[in-house]
Amino acid sequence: MNKKTKIGIIICDRYKSCAGGKCFRALNNREGAFDIYSKNEDIELVGYTTCGGCPGGNIEYAPEEMKKNGAEIVHLATGFIVGYPPCPYINQFKELIEKKHQMKVVVGTHPIPEKYLETHTKLKTWNSSNWKDLIKPTMSDEKLRKEYN
Repeated sequence: MNKKTKIGIIICDRYKSCAGGKCFRALNNREGAFDIYSKNEDIELVGYTTCGGCPGGNIEYAPEEMKKNGAEIVHLATGFIVGYPPCPYINQFKELIEKKHQMKVVVGTHPIPEKYLETHTKLKTWNSSNWKDLIKPTMSDEKLRKEYN
């Protein structure tokens, strides 16, 4: 029997109408930030919600519900980092979930689409070492980034 990992995904509220297609595709294919999971590992999505809008009111409560459903890991969706401007609260969200709920937090879901990388490169959005660390799990290679455009 394969190990089963239960996860939750929180998306930025400005994308609240997103159907999650890129996130679910990346999860199924173990791409982007989901490449940390083995293809043989069973993954169960036990929660999917928004942050609740700036400054992220739902971040305090949603992880608790996800944890009650067995979630061990929360992924903060790629939309938090590729949207413009990127989420100014992402570090606080990560810290709160890790400390209050004792859950691992991964920043990112699907690979960063190439068109977003081009935009943020021109704008120098991700030039700081903090942003370089935050985008690393979703950077992927150029071919894969283009597949997510």
